[in-house]
This record gives sequence, C-alpha cells and structure tokens, in this order.
Amino acid sequence: MNVLHDMPATADFPVFGTTAQLLVTVPGALAGALRRLRRELAAIDAACSRFRSDSELSRAQSGHGRAVVVSPLLGGALDAAWHAARISHGLVDPTVGQAVRRLGYDRSFAALRPEELGGIGPVVPAAAPGIGVVAWDPAERSLRVPPEVRLDLGATAKAWAADRCAGALADAMGCGVLVNLGGDLAAAGPAPAGGWRVALSDDHRRPTPGAPTVAVRSGALATSGVAVRAWNRSGRRMHHIVDPRTGDNPAPCWRTVSVAAASCVDANTAATAAVVLGHDALGMLGQVGLPARLVALDGTVHTVGGWPADDAGAAGTDGVKGGVS
Repeated sequence: MNVLHDMPATADFPVFGTTAQLLVTVPGALAGALRRLRRELAAIDAACSRFRSDSELSRAQSGHGRAVVVSPLLGGALDAAWHAARISHGLVDPTVGQAVRRLGYDRSFAALRPEELGGIGPVVPAAAPGIGVVAWDPAERSLRVPPEVRLDLGATAKAWAADRCAGALADAMGCGVLVNLGGDLAAAGPAPAGGWRVALSDDHRRPTPGAPTVAVRSGALATSGVAVRAWNRSGRRMHHIVDPRTGDNPAPCWRTVSVAAASCVDANTAATAAVVLGHDALGMLGQVGLPARLVALDGTVHTVGGWPADDAGAAGTDGVKGGVS
C-alpha cells in the first residue's frame, strides 16, 4: 500500500525487515513524532523478535518449559496474538514458529537469501500445536512455553505495533497520525481533508503505476499476500504465510488480500486468514462484514463488504510506500 504524497509531512525508515512510514497532519510535529516512533519500534523489536537471541521472547522460550513473567510490552503483543488466534478460529496462530522454521524462514527476511535455501532437503511440514498448549495468563503476565514449541508473533506484532504507535503518537502530538509498517496501516487523530489516500500495490518497494486508491479516515487497513517475503527451496517457491492446520503454505489462490477494520490487528488477522482459506475466504469475509479486496493469482479482483470499486477516487501513486505484510 502507498499513501499518496499530498500529505503534509512524512518520513520513512527500515524496521522489522520492511519499511516504517509515518505521516502527520501538522508538519511541525514530524520530528518529535519520528523520534518517538523509532524509540517505540526499537523497544517492540527487543521484546518480540524471534530472530534475536537477546529478545525477551527468545529468553522466555529458553526456560525449558518454566513459567516466566514478561514485560507489559511483550504481554501486549501476546494478547494481540491470542486475540487473533481466537477470532480466526486458529487460522492465525502464534505457535507456528517451528513450522515456519521448517519452511526455511529461520532468520530475518533482510538476512534471508533465497539462493542459500535451494539445496536444502524437502519440506516436511507439521501442524502447529495451537495456543492451548501454551500457558499464558494475561492478568499475571505469566508465560510458559513447552520446550518443543516456538512462538512466532510475526503475524500480529507488526499490526499491533501500528495500532499502538498511531494512537500514542496522536495523543502525544495532538494531530492526525498515520503509521504504516510494511502494509499494516493504522490511523489515529483527525485525518486530513478527504482522508488518508492509500494506493494499493503488491510491494511497497515497487509501487504499481495507476494502482487503485481508497480513502482511510480512521481505523486501519492491512494487506497480506504472497508476492513478497518469498524464497525458493528444493525447486519450490515458499512464502511466509503458513496454514497452522498443516504447517505448510496454503494452496495458491490469492496474490493479495486487503482488509479494512477498526484495528490493524483485526484487519491483518482477517487478511492473513483469507490467504490461508483460499476460495473460502469470500464467504468468511462476507460473514464478518469487513470491507475487503482480494486479488487472485491471475489478477482477477473480488470485493466484499462494501469495498469501493477500483476506479473510485483513483489517483497517482508517487509518495509514501506501503506494500504487503
């Protein structure tokens, strides 16, 4: 996704193996908001990353099955992951860590070289165990992970970070704020006239000329898909979205799914679940009533829940980069 460049003030920087982008409606607030955003995202990475041996999540999982009390920051990310697992009926599940590693996604995507994986043996997937095997007590912030289980908060932590940061920055700076973390986009505070105009694309690194646009006035928008964060293994193209029921990539169906919701966690959860469900996603999204745009592998576009037509409000695509989570 790409937020168009007629916004008052914008900045971007690399984070979480993707791009963080910040927009504010008051130009004078940009520098202070940017400092706060960088600081908050660094703290979230230190708490939640599965790629860092020194992260709080990694330390919590190295306790040989003992219960540990986690920080409020990691606790918030775990709450978001458990919420996503429940509302998706397990289609988005934080216990896919071992399954994702089996597919070859065992380091940050910025460090993952597809050519290094080509000679690795065939994939032997296994279903994720599910959140029922992990003891998470939100009230006590007590976490006990069995030794054979590995948590991966990647499906929700970025969306949760967008929600958290957008709200905190809007309160602190007293203006409208949009935070876009590689396609997980959250808005808070008063939007600019006409809303934040977002152009949809497969990849934030290569915006699509003439892409359709939508206006976001509040809430969140998330896009999940298989066009980026992909690699080759033993002659097979792999990507980062895993079906917890099988531990493998879902059957090919959607190139991208974009969903609008009140929170980025809910939008991201629905978009990721839709990729996992394949053709059944249209019925699921229709039932939950969220506006969504689904692009099939052949480019055919399907919309549900009142998503606007692609030619409604179309505009140029130069500007803030978005993309697929």
